[in-house]
Amino acid sequence: MADTLPTCEFEDEKLILKLQRQLEGRKEAIPPFVDEVMKIVESMGCAQGREREVEVALLEALANAVQHGCKNDPAKKVEVCVACDESRGLLLIIRDPGPGFDPSAIPSPVVGQNLFSAHGRGGFLINQLMDEVHFEKGGTEIHMKIT
Repeated sequence: MADTLPTCEFEDEKLILKLQRQLEGRKEAIPPFVDEVMKIVESMGCAQGREREVEVALLEALANAVQHGCKNDPAKKVEVCVACDESRGLLLIIRDPGPGFDPSAIPSPVVGQNLFSAHGRGGFLINQLMDEVHFEKGGTEIHMKIT
């Protein structure tokens, strides 16, 4: 993993919020982290009216990063960048230290036998809730945006 936090793609002078944090790679660390981020996002007026979508997408992305990228190892860290710009919306970037994955190889959870699977819905939910979603760095970094 790089020594730096993910770079937010928005230009600094136009930002009303830029938050960069690290999260321990354990599932118990996720809820308080999300609560902290959401309080800041809400107080800044980012994603007004869509806070619940942001919260669920953030929870799902962090859960995937902790489970698959960190293997629930508290010594490993998930890196998070949150940026908000009045004209371009809210950007969330989550990076994990894992080996990555091919997002196109994940089967749809709403087709055939996958309907009965206990896993594989996080990415689907994120894509339904956010306006833009893409992966970088071999699947170790997810970029989620609400415009």
